[in-house]
Amino acid sequence: MALVSGLEIIEECTSRNLVAGAFNTTNLETTMGIVAAVERVGVPTFIQVAPTNVALSGYEYIYDMVARRLADCPVPVALHLDHGKSIGAVEDALAARFTSIMIDASEEPYEENLAVSARARTLVGPELALEAELGSIGGKEDDIGPEQEHRTDPAQVGRFVAEVGCDMLAVSVGNVHGHAPDARIDFDLLARVREATTVPLVVHGGSGLPVEQLGRLHEFGVVKVNVASDLRNAMIRAFGEAWVANPNEASLIRVSQQAVAAITEVVERRIRVLNPVVG
Repeated sequence: MALVSGLEIIEECTSRNLVAGAFNTTNLETTMGIVAAVERVGVPTFIQVAPTNVALSGYEYIYDMVARRLADCPVPVALHLDHGKSIGAVEDALAARFTSIMIDASEEPYEENLAVSARARTLVGPELALEAELGSIGGKEDDIGPEQEHRTDPAQVGRFVAEVGCDMLAVSVGNVHGHAPDARIDFDLLARVREATTVPLVVHGGSGLPVEQLGRLHEFGVVKVNVASDLRNAMIRAFGEAWVANPNEASLIRVSQQAVAAITEVVERRIRVLNPVVG
């Protein structure tokens, strides 16, 4: 199946009360592992990449790699720009034919965030999905993160969503980027944010949240949960364990296949946890 618009993923997930995993890729092994898990479980999904992770390949290579692998996949998948910190990043992803976009000006003052996000809306247009972020999510991805966490203010949500026109809203409600085993969702705050808007919500930092919390997110209008660190750790661990077992290991393909299998296991487990109805 060809890549679909993020709007299609949102529509199918909301109609079926599903939560789409949003899994970050960087290379071929990660992409292969993600798609293998998606094919097993059958839940619509976002595959995404952040600007910090296109330094090696560029957006076009990521598009070509993901689109080629998905040609034989029967499950709808959108290719998403994760944490586009600038209008330039949005333009680059759109030029490479990404089908879903995040603009993240959450570290700017509220009015600046609103203005930049609204500008991104005009660029993305009505056919593709736009995710914006209100409140600044703590932690770091690729050693990059905000100076401080700033949780989403429910009182700001209504105006922000209305003026930006975003299709998804990323929120800061106790979730933390990166490997953060002590992270916990503030469900009271999440419920108040949910009451302030009908736009589907996004939770970043899915790698650090406990299983029991991930399994509840569908109750609060969450349509997308980002997972990155778990996948990266699985791949690095596979290569590290191969070297420990044999410092003279020279079969790159064998170790790469082991990494793909490890990533597939992580992704499948996360999709099932997010969607208890799937089992």
